[in-house]
Amino acid sequence: MVILTLLHPQHRTPLRQWSFKSEPLIQIGRAPGNHVILDDLLVSRHHLDLRQIDMPAAAMSERTVSWHLVNHSSNGTYVNGAVMSQGLISTNALLQLAQGGPLLKLQILAATGDASMNVLAIAKAPQLPALPKSPQLSRQQRQPCTHAGNPPDNLFCVHCGLPVKVEKTIRQYQVLRVLGKGGMGTTYLVWHPDVIPSSGQPQNALRVLKEMNADMAKIPKAQELFEREASTLQTLSHPGIPQFYDFFVEAGKKYLVMALLHGQDLDRRIRQHGAVSGQQAIAWMIQTCDVLTYLHTRRTPIIHRDIKPGNLLVQTVTNRIAVLDFGAVKAVGIPSGTRIGAEGYAAPEQAQGRPVTQSDLYPIGPSLIFLITGENPSRLYKKGSQGYRFMLDDYPEITTALRRVIDRVTQPRVSDRYQTAQELSQALSACL
Repeated sequence: MVILTLLHPQHRTPLRQWSFKSEPLIQIGRAPGNHVILDDLLVSRHHLDLRQIDMPAAAMSERTVSWHLVNHSSNGTYVNGAVMSQGLISTNALLQLAQGGPLLKLQILAATGDASMNVLAIAKAPQLPALPKSPQLSRQQRQPCTHAGNPPDNLFCVHCGLPVKVEKTIRQYQVLRVLGKGGMGTTYLVWHPDVIPSSGQPQNALRVLKEMNADMAKIPKAQELFEREASTLQTLSHPGIPQFYDFFVEAGKKYLVMALLHGQDLDRRIRQHGAVSGQQAIAWMIQTCDVLTYLHTRRTPIIHRDIKPGNLLVQTVTNRIAVLDFGAVKAVGIPSGTRIGAEGYAAPEQAQGRPVTQSDLYPIGPSLIFLITGENPSRLYKKGSQGYRFMLDDYPEITTALRRVIDRVTQPRVSDRYQTAQELSQALSACL
């Protein structure tokens, strides 16, 4: 029997577990067809295989079962801190899918009649061992490396564990690849080479660097929004919000550095894998309400102004929501006038440039519709007997109770909606 446990990257505590009683092949990767699916930026579609093989035991008349790892990823697989392309692995091995990627603990158990007891015992384990010191990452022991023999699309060298190709360096940040481009700027995956503690293991060395486009830098309002995102993130501390690291100006361009959150935004997730159950959609929106409660109940409340599935990321290690893109944030009491918001998700008063905290609650309704049906909510916004509303009669997967919540949170008048994120969260919980 094999048990794989996904560990928290810092605390090494169990987050999720898979057990395999008799499978001779276990496939791990990002694609839906794998036995273990890890939806992470650094994980390849078919990252690695674990194959069961028979090995001669000490007594020639007996045989014992061992497991053989085969790496298929250009980003590499690390076993107990050392890179491995293929080879035998033993119980309690720590498998890291790419440098800085998800960490799995492998446990090989003798077959018993009560496998569930073994799983339960592991799940309750108070502490799991940390990765051993990796000589590949120790600056004192590191030898010059030519990075020879790496596949062309490798991010990190299979020999030394450092970046194979650095596109450019901005301040101390080594740019590894472009993550995305938008109207405001370009987002890069960067490596911070100095973030290596005495243990020899990287700690949050991979980060996200957001660069403001040169043409946008000429627009005062765009500069204001970019700087506001940086100043706002710097004051926030919540597990559902990316951690702020740095803000600087280099060669006339503004840059914002944030933590890299491993996961996938809800818009891309639904478009790739299809709609989810009502229970899952509600759970994610309750988590979103938790972040909004944090923002709305600060001494100076903050309005996000761009809540939508594309800005809600499901984190791989926790399956919990993180709210992204604070480029449109606004403090309550500061005159706005700027019209910001995605079609189908923005509240009427926000589209008119007069957002309030309840404007952040409105998008929860259309987001639920998109998650459960896979349909663009704008197509379901039609004129009825009570004016323009979301018409959901043709979607039985949205329960009557949940329809009432969606109807109330998307009322045209602010006073007719839920007044706080906590109140909305309680209404959603009642639908579970």
